[in-house]
Amino acid sequence: MIPQATVNEILDATRIVDVIGDFVTLKRRGANWIACCPFHNEKTPSFYVSPTKGIYKCFGCGKAGSAITFLMEHESMTYPEALRWLANKYHIKVEEKEESAEEIAARQRTESLYVVTDFAEKFFQDALKSGEGRDVGLQYFHSRGLEDATIEKYGLGWAPSGRHALLDEARARGFNDDYLVDADLCVRYEDGRLADKFFDRVTFPIHSLSGRVIGFGARTLQSGHPTAKYINSKTTDIYLKERNLYGLYFAKNEIARADKCILVEGYLDVLSMHQLGITNVVASSGTSLTEEQCKLIHRFTQNVTIMYDGDRAGINAALRGINLVLREGLNVKVVLLDGDDDPDSFARAHTLQEVQDFIRDNEKDFIEFKTDFLLKDAGSDPLKKAALINDIADTIANIPDEITRSVYTRTCAQKFDIGEEMIAARVKQSRGGILENERKAAVERHRQEYEAGKAAEAEGTPLPPVRRTEPDPFSAYVTNRTTASSEEELLGFILRNGEEKLEFETDSPYYSEETATVAQFIQAAVQDNPFSNLAFRKVLDSYMELSAQGLGQEDIIRHMLFSPDDKVRNICANLGVARYRLTIKNFEDSLTATSSWLVKYVPRAIMVYNAKCLESSIESLKQSMAKATSEEETTEILTQIQENRRWLGEINLALGREKKN
Repeated sequence: MIPQATVNEILDATRIVDVIGDFVTLKRRGANWIACCPFHNEKTPSFYVSPTKGIYKCFGCGKAGSAITFLMEHESMTYPEALRWLANKYHIKVEEKEESAEEIAARQRTESLYVVTDFAEKFFQDALKSGEGRDVGLQYFHSRGLEDATIEKYGLGWAPSGRHALLDEARARGFNDDYLVDADLCVRYEDGRLADKFFDRVTFPIHSLSGRVIGFGARTLQSGHPTAKYINSKTTDIYLKERNLYGLYFAKNEIARADKCILVEGYLDVLSMHQLGITNVVASSGTSLTEEQCKLIHRFTQNVTIMYDGDRAGINAALRGINLVLREGLNVKVVLLDGDDDPDSFARAHTLQEVQDFIRDNEKDFIEFKTDFLLKDAGSDPLKKAALINDIADTIANIPDEITRSVYTRTCAQKFDIGEEMIAARVKQSRGGILENERKAAVERHRQEYEAGKAAEAEGTPLPPVRRTEPDPFSAYVTNRTTASSEEELLGFILRNGEEKLEFETDSPYYSEETATVAQFIQAAVQDNPFSNLAFRKVLDSYMELSAQGLGQEDIIRHMLFSPDDKVRNICANLGVARYRLTIKNFEDSLTATSSWLVKYVPRAIMVYNAKCLESSIESLKQSMAKATSEEETTEILTQIQENRRWLGEINLALGREKKN
């Protein structure tokens, strides 16, 4: 079998638009891509591909699934063959083997780290609501213009000033000390004592693509504090800061829709811009921009606007970032703010329209940006001007696409009134150096991997699991309630909104002191009347089993969407996609909140399901009555029919239907 770590690496690298685009001509429409369906004949495109959700759906024939499903359906591949095809496409080495006990333990350990970081987020959030958290932390967030809704949405919190507040609560909850240390929530001293890493600071949880908390940033509020203003989680098995972008979980859909990512520097820059209404904004999490972060952006758009502070540090950071962004094949523009402004202060001082207009009017491509900035230093010095031209040519050399390099080469030559062939020669020379460095880096990487493998083989120990960021198969969203059956409708609620809480009013007949999730509520409701569709029943059982293991909604869906069981995959893909393109937006806009909508329609869907079960039972009893051999048996069956009809009438009244006789 293909090791799970390799499967994860393949799925991380896979871009569904790239894969399907190898077989189908796709055209962008908003955040999605469309085409005429490859599975049936049609003249009007009804085949949609969502890069943010990692799925495709044909609204004509109903075909839906992931990149793997597409290869299996379109190319008649088996599940392992599809994985190997993707591995070959993305140059990932596959070594098949049985999952060892150590690998199973490593996987379980990773899930444990997610559990403790989830706990920490809730602990910090609760601490912000009382005592010093409310008086100091919450007041600080308010002073920075953040509203309570923003604080709640992004999970902002407060790490108490005591050095053992989180540790004591975690131990009281039964969490293992080792996991607290490995998640970088606590530090262990040489004598074995533990203490909180984050204390006396406001906290900013960092989310994976699927929305799980993987780390934290924290800011001290004490001026002249001897320690750093910001501290961040270090690298762990679930968090690599160079492979994550702060705010991407909240920004990814808007990035794809707008076809642009705005890159800023800090947590508050992201929060203030999002609160203003510009939500396609992300920040590098406490580190300089990295190649992996650029690759992450490329999954959602080809266009990046760097919006850094206008001071010397911000300009230098923008200059460093340009080469990385271009090397990934992205289009880059730069916006610099004036004076002492940063995106946070600028967003708080201006309206949404003013900020949008400023970005639109002040975006510069990298040649214009570098020229305007570096020419100030060059002045009339010919040698400095030559150095500037060489610098821009070296930047152009980072662009992987030959045609794009040629266009920018011509632009540079025209701007400086210099022969295009001279610029082209410099670009070619620099491009050769870049490719040679990449080749050497690849050789060195392979050498290190080989030596690590040999060392592990000699010691008889497995290599550590590959650390990764999480793909996002699709996020939970509201869909049209019209479904083919009541079972399908209930399962659709679970697959789209399963982990959301049902907050019933105290006077509701469904109110309970222990708030249930949508999945828990539905499972309890159908426990005595299991789904008749065995495939649906299998998906429900799989969902609840994964949920019991501590996995969140996105991870559960991810597991099932890439399940080797084709029935599980297909059901998950079909019920995770809205059936009606034209009405969904209007339908969603009519809702005040998903939570209030769920409180109304989940119980209604259960009543419809119960009505169907009663109708089925009545029909079955009628057939039994025809075969009855005694008056007593006939009377007993008739009594059951009447009782079922009575309950069916009650349900139909509650549903607003006519009462059936």
